[in-house]
Amino acid sequence: MTGSETTNYPATGTLAAVPTGAENEVLLKGVHIYGEGDPQDVLIRDGIIADIGTGLSTEGESIDVPGQVLLPGLVDMHVHLREPGREDTETVATGSAAAAQGGFTAVFTMANTAPVTDAPVIAETVWYKGQNTNLCDVHPVGSISKNLAGKELTEFGMMADSDAKVRMFSDDGKCVDDPRLMRRAIEYARGMDVLLAQHCEEPRLTEGAVAHEGAKAAELGLTGWPRVAEESIVARDAIMSRDYGGRLHICHASTEGTVELLKWAKSQGITLSAEVTPHHLLLTDERLETYDGVNRVNPPLREQRDVEALRQALIDGVIDCVATDHAPHGSEEKCCEFDKARPGMIGLETSLALIAQIFVLDGDQDWRFVAKVMSEKPAEITKLPGHGRPIAVGEPANLCVVDTENSWVANGQDMASKSRNTPYEGMDMPVRISTTLLRGKVTCRNGQAVAAKNAAEQG
Repeated sequence: MTGSETTNYPATGTLAAVPTGAENEVLLKGVHIYGEGDPQDVLIRDGIIADIGTGLSTEGESIDVPGQVLLPGLVDMHVHLREPGREDTETVATGSAAAAQGGFTAVFTMANTAPVTDAPVIAETVWYKGQNTNLCDVHPVGSISKNLAGKELTEFGMMADSDAKVRMFSDDGKCVDDPRLMRRAIEYARGMDVLLAQHCEEPRLTEGAVAHEGAKAAELGLTGWPRVAEESIVARDAIMSRDYGGRLHICHASTEGTVELLKWAKSQGITLSAEVTPHHLLLTDERLETYDGVNRVNPPLREQRDVEALRQALIDGVIDCVATDHAPHGSEEKCCEFDKARPGMIGLETSLALIAQIFVLDGDQDWRFVAKVMSEKPAEITKLPGHGRPIAVGEPANLCVVDTENSWVANGQDMASKSRNTPYEGMDMPVRISTTLLRGKVTCRNGQAVAAKNAAEQG
């Protein structure tokens, strides 16, 4: 089933209606659809792609984007927007602005908030804040266990039936390490056709660990985090999904061994999907030389052989999609001893450029590959309607435009996110999102979220 075939999600745009009438049309002039063929004009009316051709005109807004690449709006299955509880580091509004600037039209925000998103009222609060901000669709993820304690299941049904219509559950940040609880979660989720996203980490193997267990950690005197801590949970949960059904998703795959386990699971017909982050596709534990807390992440940066295996797995479809694991933190949580730094990196505004660099500019993939792993597959896995759809007449106008001639330098101070913990500070980014549209509404124009100032004020 594709995202367009499900109706389980709440109606979007209800708090900010789709603009109608000719004066609210948007015309994208001179784009290359999926980076292919001759330049085309794309006319958007009433939130829908109304026409594609050459020489089109409009009484509404005309945006000249000659030679730029038109893609479906990006979908991120894994972000942390920190609201409620840590609005000092991110809010739904500022995170939505960052998403719009990164080309995203939908994000799923994890449940490790304060309080934890383990009840309908919290999920609904996040949902309505996203709708009010109206820069991207913000879908709250419910926790699998109450208060992320790993002891008792949350009320999946109540959250699924709430106004937020929660369709994904995860204890991300923590692993559901109790196999009995995970089995019960899989069985309950199967009956409601909701997705379980597992943070794969056997905590008894990672106590005190802050870096990948290998030569670099030993050299630097850092406690090592073994690959088996991730791989043992991937194997366990794949087998449980085989035996008890349901839909299981592996968060932030990071090891060569996880790739091999995913290959095996898919060869057995197990309903299993997986994501990989841009930082695990690019960075290695060699960066830890400086003991800079910005490089601490969970799971940790691995070795080059893991990076290469993850890249090939994404190309081969063994890993299904890219997710940022956007994790904002305050400067005091990163500018400290490495083993005391909070794990996580922001990534919404840099992910598209990094994936383009790795796979299109330096690799042999095309822009359709980028659309697949950053839009189509995430929407398919989450069964999210209206997103990740083909660029064609009659389809929803959730779109982003990539300026392939506009390189830029990553600078945390210039980003829409409230936090600055980017590992790419000072790095050249080869392409930039120029325009993002959510149901025909321009949410990013000339590389800037249209309501970035307002979003910051709301935050």
